[in-house]
Amino acid sequence: MASRAIKTDPEVVAEAEAIFVRWLDGFGVSLDAGQGEAIAAHFLADGYWKDFLALTWDFRTFAGQGEIAGELAPMIARSGIRSLHIAEGRPAPRLCKRSGRLVVEAFFNYETCIGNGTGVVRLAQDEAGEWKAWLLLTTLQELRGFEERIGAHRPTGEEFSKYLVKENWLDRRNAEQERAGDQPPVLIVGAGHAGLILAARLKSMGLDPLIIEKDARIGDVWRKRYHSLTLHNQVFANHMPYLPFPVTWPVWLPKDKLANWLETYADALELNVWTSTELTAAEYDEASKSWRAQVKRADGSVQRIVCRNLVISTGVSGSIPKKPRLPGLENFAGEVLHSSEYTRGESYAGKSVLVVGTGNSGHDIAQDLHVNGAAKVHLLQRSPTCVVSLEPTAIRTYSVYSEDTPVEDVDLLTSVIPYPILEETYKWITSKSKVVDEELIEALQSVGFRTFNGDDDTGFHMMYLRGEGGYYINVGCSDLIIEKAIDVVDYSNMNGFSAQAIELADGTSLPCDAVILATGFENMQENVRKLLGDDIADAVGPIWGLDQHCHMRNMWKPTVQPGLWIMGGALIDARLFSRFLAIQLVADVHGITPSAGN
Repeated sequence: MASRAIKTDPEVVAEAEAIFVRWLDGFGVSLDAGQGEAIAAHFLADGYWKDFLALTWDFRTFAGQGEIAGELAPMIARSGIRSLHIAEGRPAPRLCKRSGRLVVEAFFNYETCIGNGTGVVRLAQDEAGEWKAWLLLTTLQELRGFEERIGAHRPTGEEFSKYLVKENWLDRRNAEQERAGDQPPVLIVGAGHAGLILAARLKSMGLDPLIIEKDARIGDVWRKRYHSLTLHNQVFANHMPYLPFPVTWPVWLPKDKLANWLETYADALELNVWTSTELTAAEYDEASKSWRAQVKRADGSVQRIVCRNLVISTGVSGSIPKKPRLPGLENFAGEVLHSSEYTRGESYAGKSVLVVGTGNSGHDIAQDLHVNGAAKVHLLQRSPTCVVSLEPTAIRTYSVYSEDTPVEDVDLLTSVIPYPILEETYKWITSKSKVVDEELIEALQSVGFRTFNGDDDTGFHMMYLRGEGGYYINVGCSDLIIEKAIDVVDYSNMNGFSAQAIELADGTSLPCDAVILATGFENMQENVRKLLGDDIADAVGPIWGLDQHCHMRNMWKPTVQPGLWIMGGALIDARLFSRFLAIQLVADVHGITPSAGN
């Protein structure tokens, strides 16, 4: 997914800019005229136009000139898009290779009837040699009048520096925290990274949400995970809005550093978080278009909160442990726990442990147990697993992020890619990975570990996007499996459990003291069910995975339940889509509609 620049000499740079400006000027004229066929003529026959809120007030992809002219053109007229120009402060237009195609890649800005946006385009030549849009992304970056309080909109603080008010900053901050539960415009359930990032976006846009967190400390959602956990993608890809990680931090981020950072982030950005607080009930009132929520505080008291919008942010894509039925497990006399309850391997020194599940968590826990002196570790494999090397395969997937490139630019560059091209890209990456990781995969298969590259050979990251799980980025456990320091038990060879052992089909037994279920989490729909009941959960439907528009189902956009929103995803997802969810929430609170302006 990384680009390969062709040349960087001034003449080539000037040529790329000239090509882009000619296209942008002509495209702008066609947009002003509002004629669908003329607009579509600026695209290749196989071109794509993706839009994040700017024109459709939705997340949509339009494929080919026909869809662009027929479906998107009416939305363009309503959006009021105008004043297209090269984006200042973004990378200059450049000539590069993308997915094997020579393209001119450029950023541009524009206005709409309600705000300001940024677009990314990749121009390629048609058969006649004319440069047209192959891929285009348009995004709404801010609402007019509710711009983020950064740059030119940064607060001055002069009310304190010039003694214009009686209270000082701390007095005002304490008062703000005290009234945080007094009809907040947005109530966010969950103070993990996703909930905090959304709150930071909202506060910067002038809305002051309340976040409730059932754990005692901000960051406990990471702090309480297994002792050895470290993020499997580099720190460059994971920066949070407004407050990037320090440049002195390690490339691979330990979970406790991230947990502590979340506390720092909430404090520095003045986010209102009630810890040790749990949502116990919530009902939506149609007449007032608001939620009546009930929360239980740390001291056991119950407080009622009225809010217009309720955001569930209780996990990347779910947080309720999935515990499969395993034959005879009810007969097992040893310890049984889910991976979410597992903390550290030293508690199992000298013991025999079965880890059920061969995704990232299963492998990491098995390795942690081995390193900490478990007498024997077995991995129970129920289905084939996509295994890739950390270096170079997994790193290649995120290689477009680097220490020298602003993450906001990279987020847009990756978002421009439509799903069909993304599939092809990941197939190409996977084909390269097969060669690089061939020795690793063959060695795993030789000891009975079953591998695959996803149902369509698109690899591990596409499995993540589809909500499938079942992949492992090798940070050492595969080597232990190959060396038989950790043994693999295939589910098909297992009869079940007895009181103290795993019984195999050949009649042998494997003594076992504990079983750890690294079997993932239920769909986030079940979080909604637990908090809001069956009727709302069934109406909303599954969350995460791709919908008919190849966007995440019920994520970062309105659900069928009025006033209910879902915020989730890994750090990259949360950083990118928090902006768009925050814009929608601000627009809802202030009654802004895409065709009416403000």
